[in-house]
Amino acid sequence: MSINSRINTKNIQNLHTFDAFRNGNYRLLWGTNISMYVSRWMQMTTLSWFVLEQTRSPFSVGLVGFFGMVPFLVLGIFGGFLADKLNRKKLIVVTQFLNLAAATVMSLLFIFGSVEYWYAYIAIFIPGLGWSLDNPSRRSLIMDMLGSRGITNGVALDSVGMHVSKMVGPALAGAMIFLVGVGGSYVMLTSFMTVGCLMILKVSHSKNRIDVPNEGDDRVGISQIYANLAEGFKYAFTNQTISAVIVITILMNLLLFPYMQMVTVISKEILNVGPLLMGILMASDGLGALIGSIGIASQSRMKYHGRIYLYGSLLSLVALFLFSNSSWYFLSLLVLLFLGIGTSGFGTMQSTIVLLVSKAELRGRVLGVVTIAIGAGPIGSLVIGAISEWIGAPNALMINSVIGFLLVAIAGLFMPSIREKIIPFVEAEAVNQPTRSGLPTKV
Repeated sequence: MSINSRINTKNIQNLHTFDAFRNGNYRLLWGTNISMYVSRWMQMTTLSWFVLEQTRSPFSVGLVGFFGMVPFLVLGIFGGFLADKLNRKKLIVVTQFLNLAAATVMSLLFIFGSVEYWYAYIAIFIPGLGWSLDNPSRRSLIMDMLGSRGITNGVALDSVGMHVSKMVGPALAGAMIFLVGVGGSYVMLTSFMTVGCLMILKVSHSKNRIDVPNEGDDRVGISQIYANLAEGFKYAFTNQTISAVIVITILMNLLLFPYMQMVTVISKEILNVGPLLMGILMASDGLGALIGSIGIASQSRMKYHGRIYLYGSLLSLVALFLFSNSSWYFLSLLVLLFLGIGTSGFGTMQSTIVLLVSKAELRGRVLGVVTIAIGAGPIGSLVIGAISEWIGAPNALMINSVIGFLLVAIAGLFMPSIREKIIPFVEAEAVNQPTRSGLPTKV
């Protein structure tokens, strides 16, 4: 073997991109997640196009995003509470099968009946309930399986799956609408949900926590529930790093992510393309996010998670500004690619930072608080839809991008902990443990 061959082999062995896949349960969870993510993106794309075709109203399209995300605002913290108190796998199973039942009914309505445009709001609201309740469980389950050393890689690979689905889902929905209509697209997304439901049943998981003592606080009285929820809020907002994550999450979901519904409007009214090219356009940011997530997953040791989170957010807002000013289809594709690269840093690090710096027994509830922050999305969808009716979708997106960039930059400036080195809670706790001399250990 030549020297170059030995070097290349060593470099390949040192890659840590797919470390989490060595865990069989994680592979199954990753498979079920990607199946459900594909169905989610297909559903959002299909229903947005359907409503636009029926109403020709940007505001009505914005309502699709509103009804899909408003459960996060209302139920997010309860999902976190349930993630801490119930078996996480069982919670995901129940919510996924409820989502499947709702999708099956909507598929049958498309095939056999007359569907009014407002049915779309019910069809997206019910899965939103499920996602808001099981979202904290999905990410907490990754921590259970991989621990603090593997969580960055595990969440990054989960984000890879999410972004692959962001590519596949809209493109597949656009192709199905073009070939067989909205009903055919809905049947296809229901089949993806079915696969996800079958895979989650095979995940082996019997406990929620890794080396967390039983605190004896699992009573289900109303006062105890409120006390547990309050504990999650208090912990989240007294930790400066988590507070920064929550503030930026609110800003991004309020001002950036409502763009996804407006891509449908811009495709039809500004770029003058049909459902096939619209689906490809909506998939382009997924490709960018995939590239970014693979890059993050390849890093075996990472210290400044918050910088990736902050700078990724700012990059995506700059890209949104450029997209709002583009009237060329291929330029719009390129700009959304860079927007996706930015959102990969935001999305991957959001849960990773929270899971790393939180107490194990509070992770679910803190993620529940983050889920509530994600619930700013429906407010943003209403606002962007209303403003788009008034001044047009491109101008509305441009205003959002400028305000969003300024506010996120200010948050990063005045909440410096997000730019500092992230020390996992277990390591920080070990540092503060007294040694035999009675003094704390040093970093």
